[in-house]
Amino acid sequence: MDALVRDGYRAHYALRGERLDPRTAEAAALLATVTGQDIEETDDGRFRIFEGTAADRVISTVDPQARHGHKTAAHGFDGYKGHVAVDPDSEIICAAEVSPAATGDAVVAPTLLGDLAPDQGGPTAGGVVYGDSAYGTGTHLAWMDEHGLAPMVTTQLPAAPGGRFAKDQFRVDLQAQTVTCPARVTVAIRPARRGGGRAWFGAACSVCPLRDACTSSVRGRVVTIHPHEVTLAAARARQRDPVWRADYRATRPKVERKLAHLLRRRHGGRRARVRGLVRVTQDWKLLAGAVNLARFATLGLRSTSTGWQVQPA
Repeated sequence: MDALVRDGYRAHYALRGERLDPRTAEAAALLATVTGQDIEETDDGRFRIFEGTAADRVISTVDPQARHGHKTAAHGFDGYKGHVAVDPDSEIICAAEVSPAATGDAVVAPTLLGDLAPDQGGPTAGGVVYGDSAYGTGTHLAWMDEHGLAPMVTTQLPAAPGGRFAKDQFRVDLQAQTVTCPARVTVAIRPARRGGGRAWFGAACSVCPLRDACTSSVRGRVVTIHPHEVTLAAARARQRDPVWRADYRATRPKVERKLAHLLRRRHGGRRARVRGLVRVTQDWKLLAGAVNLARFATLGLRSTSTGWQVQPA
């Protein structure tokens, strides 16, 4: 590894001050990234791979835009994520996008949903958006509220390691800017620069009879307040409603079925056939169009003298 890194440095030194054509400049930038990430210099001046992973790590020299992704904590994959927006009534794909695998699903959602937002040319009454917990972030829920969209999106419930007290067992009073723990100790929220804050119980935990059920930290329990805490709390309360859950469960299978259509083997949707974000996105959208054509045939879409119509069932 030390020899490889030094060879990379020598190559860059040889290019110093040279005018490079675009392809050579791109290759030089990639070499600099690869030789700079995940590498550390030891006390004796040698280079080695350090423990951990660099942020936004480049994982391929033939496809530098590909990234590591995780379906679950135990199941990872490399490459890209495909995203779709589906009309649950007709099961027609309305939008399709691709992002590097490390990108959060909710980051891409505004692009998928732009046509639904009333202030961006969508229906004046807005629309209803269904999605799993990957789309239930505070930032995305706030974006939907700002753009007049009704969220039918699940939000992850608070959890704590080892089955200890979760955050929802603390009483958060945003008006008073305090948090009260299950042992009825109240502390102030320390505001964060970008919104939200932290409530640190500190020394109070050292003499608390509920300590073992709350925290293992010697510094005491800390409760983090999200910048969109009000929005997240409202979403969690909403999804406890049996009517809400029934509606969500009746709709989500339609979207999951459409994803299965995109990923079945004969279409090749699970494995990218090309390289680079632009080409993979184009291929994904072409696949979505092909799936839509098959769906139109199932719906009985036909051309008439007055335009395209769906044949009544």
